[in-house]
Amino acid sequence: MFSITHAQSKKLLIIYILKILRKYSDEEHKLSQKDILDLLKKEYGMNVERKAIKRNLMDLIECEFDIEYEAFPRKVKNDFGEESENYILTNFYINSEFTDSEIRFLINSTLYSKAIPQKQKQQLISKLENLSNKYFKSRVKYLNNISNTIPTNQNVFLNIEIIDEAISKNLKISFNYNDYGLDKKLHPKKDETGKDKVYIINPYQTVSNNGRHYLIGNYDKYDNISHYRLDRITNIKILKETAKSKTTIKNHNDIYDLSKYISKSIYMFSGNIINVSFTTKPDLINDILDWFGDDVTFKELQHDEISVTVKANEIAIKMWIMQYINHVKVTHPQELIESIKADLKSALNKYK
Repeated sequence: MFSITHAQSKKLLIIYILKILRKYSDEEHKLSQKDILDLLKKEYGMNVERKAIKRNLMDLIECEFDIEYEAFPRKVKNDFGEESENYILTNFYINSEFTDSEIRFLINSTLYSKAIPQKQKQQLISKLENLSNKYFKSRVKYLNNISNTIPTNQNVFLNIEIIDEAISKNLKISFNYNDYGLDKKLHPKKDETGKDKVYIINPYQTVSNNGRHYLIGNYDKYDNISHYRLDRITNIKILKETAKSKTTIKNHNDIYDLSKYISKSIYMFSGNIINVSFTTKPDLINDILDWFGDDVTFKELQHDEISVTVKANEIAIKMWIMQYINHVKVTHPQELIESIKADLKSALNKYK
């Protein structure tokens, strides 16, 4: 514990007033100078003159804090009985940098993330709540948290920090990449000798897709793009070796427009991007745009059917087609058609 001297408290007064405005005010909850005076005494045990409140509020406004107030004229007389007009300043409030709806969106995004561990979700949501005032906090109590359905890697945020640092310094990274076992714990993939496999990666981007966070990079042995789930990465280290240039990687132009790249890699598989055409009903247009974005070509056909052409990862599009198998028919390429036929035949044989 430490005590604050009178001189220190005077210096801190402007900070305390700013904190009170952020905690207790918004457009629906305005504060008079007396309200601020009372809150200073309640929150910080400070007794100050009202003129000091006005002076510090004006200093904050001069420093371009987004503080609103109203001014009401009044007549006053001086010691000689001469009348003049001045203004009473009241109804102060500060505009938050984020609207409540923006904070609520960020909270919901955190709440329903599949990659953030439960404890870190709670910590992050608490920080997001503090971006607004006490009235916002009272309105988000109804948000029911959803506990993680599977165990999660507690180092996701640390992984993001290390990867961001490596990307900014243009350095390679190494890590173990893991799968879950029957014990519901992460276990490193093994190399040909049975030891924990060490991945040497040239990192280029981190992205979020379908509630999961991914590293987009290049496995140093090869010349193609690869993806890694951040919650499956452990023992990550930054190496001293300079990372490969993106321009040396196959299809490197794809990752410069991340929104298009993600729409082509809907399940974040590595591999070739191919052109695919299929027919379906117009009822599926919403789903198609949700998955592939607007980089899709539609053509109206007869009998209430449409033709759709997309560019997508060859593994991912096959999985997507199987998901919608009763609603779509692939017309191109032939190799994909034959592969789907073989998978359907194999699946049917399992139920004989």
